[in-house]
Amino acid sequence: MTTNANTAAALDPTAGIAAAEAARTRLDFAKSAPKVFRAIIGLDAAARAGLDPALVELIQIRASHLNHCAYCLHMHTNDARKAGESEDRLHMVAVWREARHFFTPKEQAALALTEAVTLVADGGVPDTVYAEAAAHFEDQELAQVLSLILTINTWNRVALATGKVAGTDERKP
Repeated sequence: MTTNANTAAALDPTAGIAAAEAARTRLDFAKSAPKVFRAIIGLDAAARAGLDPALVELIQIRASHLNHCAYCLHMHTNDARKAGESEDRLHMVAVWREARHFFTPKEQAALALTEAVTLVADGGVPDTVYAEAAAHFEDQELAQVLSLILTINTWNRVALATGKVAGTDERKP
């Protein structure tokens, strides 16, 4: 980037986003696979139905951290803020084990399950993690949490594979 471009980016924080978007030539997944895209949206809606919205965002944020998905992380931290989530808790999600007092035991169980399922190739889902989640969630709610974890991992992979740029959320308000 040239000095003038650096100056322009410093004056206009969206200049970097525009430059990143211009550099991307990847697939528009929603346009290219509309049935699949709508199916994922349906799965997402079904997974979150009846769950505490704060818990939904915590799960989505943690999985997005683990998957290094800046697009989804940006989207879900903004959604959490709009839903009234505190900055303190948002900053602590990535290090929740070291900051347990910011999260309820139920949220901690969900975050541990999110990590295990997201990183399943690293050792599966340990019985202790599953048992802790099962102690905090009824079967239907646990199934919803698992579905949400599966869904955010799918969204992360779509965003990463198609080169989605953080800060360019196209959802309608």
